[in-house]
Amino acid sequence: MKKTLLALISAVLLITVIQPAQAEDQKVLAIIDTAIDSKNVPSVIYEACFTLNKTCPNATNFMEGKGSASAVVWAKSVNDGIYHGDAMVKAALTVNPNIKIVFVRFHEVDSSGNSSAQADSLVRAIDWVSKNADKYSIDAVSISQSNIKNPALCTDKTTVNAVLSMSTKNIPTFAATGNDKKSDVVGFPACVEGAIGVGALYSLSQLEAATNRGPGLDLVAFGKISITKVNGSEYDLAGSSGATAVSASSYIAKNTSKTFQEYLKALLKVVINNVSYSLN
Repeated sequence: MKKTLLALISAVLLITVIQPAQAEDQKVLAIIDTAIDSKNVPSVIYEACFTLNKTCPNATNFMEGKGSASAVVWAKSVNDGIYHGDAMVKAALTVNPNIKIVFVRFHEVDSSGNSSAQADSLVRAIDWVSKNADKYSIDAVSISQSNIKNPALCTDKTTVNAVLSMSTKNIPTFAATGNDKKSDVVGFPACVEGAIGVGALYSLSQLEAATNRGPGLDLVAFGKISITKVNGSEYDLAGSSGATAVSASSYIAKNTSKTFQEYLKALLKVVINNVSYSLN
């Protein structure tokens, strides 16, 4: 009996010793987007939700834990914008299937499953990720969302401080520049100081036509990537959204204990219209 008890104690101690090491080795990407049904995505290890109209699953404006980033109602069409978050997670996993995901929902979802973005909720989501980056061992942040309607957001103190706080910890924030065909601006939060603005390539010598390419476009990647929708159908993503998820996931897969700036300098460069961009 004593031998059995000692064996059990030894096993428990062994598990206790191993688990922290495994946690340290785990690579984690925070994705801030529409919504996710984590029951179908085992890679999602934690969730949070921020809204303004009490549309989180618990009928309040904030929720965290399992199921928090889900929608109470999902749109019937898999082409609806609410499934954008699912697509970004799958794009990231296509590049790096071993990463874990902390998913933060900031979209409102109505009774028909339609989603809509709220800038204030996005600001709160970014701030939450920054404050919880150490707790969940987050290695990078991916935000495939873009807002060009309110330029004042680019200097929002909460967002600037959150992004810079993560930068000092070598946690880069990748943000889509947007797909508005603008040559003089990029969307929020790509325009925020310290954020890595990501645009989509059509070819090695050409950006996708819709990609915003104003000041703040720092990195380019091919936005086209094949994923499987929630109904099992195959789909080719395009645009700066996919390029952002791919870039963040690729960084986590490729980075070998370098600072992000060292990683950025080591990337190949492409020259488009006499402007040099880092290629992920």
